[in-house]
Amino acid sequence: MASTKILIPLPNKDFDLTEVAVPWKLFRDKGYQVIFATENGEKGEVDPKLITGVIFGKLGAKPEAIKIYKELELDPAFINPILYSDIQVSEYDLIHLPGGHAKGMRQYLENEALRAKVLEFDQSKKLIGAICHGSIVLARTIDPKTNKSIIYDRQLTGLIKRLEKLAYYITFWKLGDYYRTYPEYVEDEICRNLKNRKQFKRGGFYAKKPFVCIDQNLITARWPEDAYLYAETLIQKLEEQPH
Repeated sequence: MASTKILIPLPNKDFDLTEVAVPWKLFRDKGYQVIFATENGEKGEVDPKLITGVIFGKLGAKPEAIKIYKELELDPAFINPILYSDIQVSEYDLIHLPGGHAKGMRQYLENEALRAKVLEFDQSKKLIGAICHGSIVLARTIDPKTNKSIIYDRQLTGLIKRLEKLAYYITFWKLGDYYRTYPEYVEDEICRNLKNRKQFKRGGFYAKKPFVCIDQNLITARWPEDAYLYAETLIQKLEEQPH
């Protein structure tokens, strides 16, 4: 499927390294075309702490992911993203919504132009992938016909509360609210937009075991540990589609 085209929207800073670089690498290895988009058309910048280590050199991205990110930094599509407002949904087979927790992510999570494009992807029944905080974009995408989120009747996952709490509790003494993008936990915001909290899937207690939730055209994952399984699942769904 050399003509498969994938969109990855980013904020201008603070996106998660693994959740962007790993899927990009797997997509490119399949020969897919990957296009990046930002609000202003300027290159997105990764959360630097994920390269240097969040605290005492720990809690950063794994060396393999950092190595892939160094490749990504040379990709012309990454260096020269398009505008959110210029996204032509009909041109793409998939949108991948990555996460990140530092405050720069708010630009992306709160962008109305991006949500309008996500709504169009969903209404067109195109594949939508979201991992970690990327699921907030889904939760905030409202269908004007129902005045409810597009996830209202769907099953999905995102950053689970106990992981977000743990990261905050072990770092707040030095980094403050670095791990709290918003006062409300990601899981709680997502669940507020569901018909029933049971639609939110946590993937079992042992979070290190990769987990992906699939509901029709919606594929979601929880955090960087899920990134490879998540990307492989997206590829599988792309390959299953008539093209």
